[in-house]
Amino acid sequence: MRKANYDKWPATRLEGWIVTGWESIANTLKQTASGHSMLVIDLYPGVYEEEVLHVFTQAFPGKVNDVRGWMKPEAEVSAMTERFMTDDVLFGYVTNLELKDYFGEKEIEKRKLWMKATTGAGPTVLIGTGAALFATDDAVVVYADMARWEIQQRFRRHEVKGVGIDNHADPVSIQYKRGYFNDWRICDRHKDRLMGRIDYWIDTHLPGQPRMIDRETFQRGMDQTVRGPFRVVPFFDPAPWGGQWMKEVCDLDRETPNFGWCFDCVPEENSLYLEVNGTRFELPSVDLVLTKTRLLLGEPVEARFGKDFPIRFDFLDTMGGGNLSLQVHPTTQFIRENFGMAYTQDESYYLLDAGEDAVVYLGLRKGIDREAMISDLRRAQRGEIVFDAEKYVNKIPARKHDHFLIPGGTIHCSGAGSMVLEISSTPNIFTFKLWDWQRLGLDGKPRPINVERGREVIQWERDTDYVYAHLRNHVSVVAQGEGWTEERTGLHPNEFIETRRHRFTAPMLHHTGTSVNVLNLLEGEEAVVESPTNTFAPFVVHYAETFIIPACVGDYTIRPNGMAEGKECVTVKAYVR
Repeated sequence: MRKANYDKWPATRLEGWIVTGWESIANTLKQTASGHSMLVIDLYPGVYEEEVLHVFTQAFPGKVNDVRGWMKPEAEVSAMTERFMTDDVLFGYVTNLELKDYFGEKEIEKRKLWMKATTGAGPTVLIGTGAALFATDDAVVVYADMARWEIQQRFRRHEVKGVGIDNHADPVSIQYKRGYFNDWRICDRHKDRLMGRIDYWIDTHLPGQPRMIDRETFQRGMDQTVRGPFRVVPFFDPAPWGGQWMKEVCDLDRETPNFGWCFDCVPEENSLYLEVNGTRFELPSVDLVLTKTRLLLGEPVEARFGKDFPIRFDFLDTMGGGNLSLQVHPTTQFIRENFGMAYTQDESYYLLDAGEDAVVYLGLRKGIDREAMISDLRRAQRGEIVFDAEKYVNKIPARKHDHFLIPGGTIHCSGAGSMVLEISSTPNIFTFKLWDWQRLGLDGKPRPINVERGREVIQWERDTDYVYAHLRNHVSVVAQGEGWTEERTGLHPNEFIETRRHRFTAPMLHHTGTSVNVLNLLEGEEAVVESPTNTFAPFVVHYAETFIIPACVGDYTIRPNGMAEGKECVTVKAYVR
C-alpha cells in the first residue's frame, strides 16, 4: 500500500472579498442595508436557523421576522407533501411543489402589503428558507448555503428541521427521504432562480465560524473553477462492510473502525472550496452546476440532463472488510414510474486494487429456478434460512484493473478484499438490497431489504453466458502513440456513460468533445493536467484522486509528474456518449 499523498481539501484559489465571524458579517450587512427597505437572509435547509436568528436579532433589534412562522401549519405541510413522502421507509417520489406553495399566494401578498405599510426607520429583516419570496425590489439579498453532505451529518445528530415541518426527531432515513425527494429539489429550484439577485453568500458549515463573500467573489470563483480542471471536496463514511485501504492511502483517522465509502465526485452532495485570500469558503458544488451548466456539462449533455451532473465516481472499500449487500438497481422504466426520476443508476466496478481472494458477484447462474431464488430470498428475509448466494449468482474472481459493467436490473455486489472505483450515473439511493449476509447496519439494526421491488426489476436473461459475453472486463485498444495507449473498457450499450483507460509515460493529448470528462489517476504517484494553449494553470493530481474537466476546456494534456516522471501512469476517463 502506498504512502498517502491524497489531497482531502482541494480548493480553487482566488483573490476576492471575504469577511469572517458573525460580528463582522452583521456590521457589514448593517452598513450595506442602510438606506434599503429590506435585508433578506434566505437559508438552505440544514443551516442552523437559531444561530442566524440570534445574531441578527441582536444586530437589528425589533426588526427581525422569522419567515418559518409565515408558512402553512405543519399539519397542512405534512398533508401537502404526503404523496411525495409515501409510506416507504426509504423511497419517495420526486416533488413538483414550489417553495411558494409552503406559504400560499395569499399569504405572500398579505405579508408584502403588511411590510409595505409598516416600514419604519432602518430595514425590515427577513430570515429563513424562502425569505427572498417576500423581497422588495431594493432589498439586500443574502444566501446562507449548505452542502448536502453536511446536512446529512446534522440529520444523524437530529439537529435540523425540514422545510415547513419539524422532523428533527425522525429516523435519519426519513429525514434524508424528505430532503432528497422534496426539500432539496424545491430549494435548489428556488436558489437557481435567485442567483442573479444574491448580493452576499454566507458559509455556516462550521458552527460559530461563518464566512461571507460578495457577489463578485462568488462569480469569480465560479468562472475560475469552470475554466480548468478541478476537484470537489471528498467525504468519507464508515459502512457495515467497510475496509481499511482508504485509511492508509487517503490518510484518514486510524481510530475509526473502517471506511467503506468515499464520495469524490457527486456534485449534488459534495462541497466546493474557494480559497479566498487564503481563507477557505465552503459552498455546495451543485452551485457550479446551476450557474455554469453549459460550460461545465457541454451543450448536448445539458440538453439531455438539464442542470443534473450525470456522472458519479466513488470508492467502495472492502479491503479487510466484508461483502456488500447483494443488490439490484431499477430499470429506467421502473424508476420513472415509481419514483419520478428521469434515468436510473447504471454503474460499473473498476478494481483500483484487489486482494488475492477478491471476487465480484455479478449476474445469475445459468439455468437457475427464478421462483426458487425469490422464495429463498423471502425466507432469508424472514430469518428462516441463510441465503445461498453462490447457488444463484455468479461469483467471479476479480483482479486489479478489471472492469465489471452493471446496467440497471443486473444482480450484483462487490466481495470482500476489493477496492472498487464505482463509475455510475448519478441517482444514488436506488439500491434494492436482496440479501445482507445476516449483518446489521452501523446502528445495530437490520438494513431494509427490498426483495419484492428487486423481483420486479431483475433482468433474468443476464446469466453466466451474458455476463462473460457483455459485462466482464472487455478491453480493446482504441489508439496508440509514442508513450501512450488508449483502451476502451466499457460501458454496456444500455448505459449512457463511456469509459476510456489511458496508459502513458509521456504527455497525452485529450479532448473533452461535447461532454464533461471525469477522471481518476489509477496508477502513478502524481500527474499534471496542462493546457496546450495556456488557458488554465497546470493542475496536479495524485494517486486515486478524481478530477473533473469541464466541457468548455476542450484540449488538455496529462503527463507523469514529480516522482512519477519516467514511469507509467494510468487514468480512467468517463464521459457522456
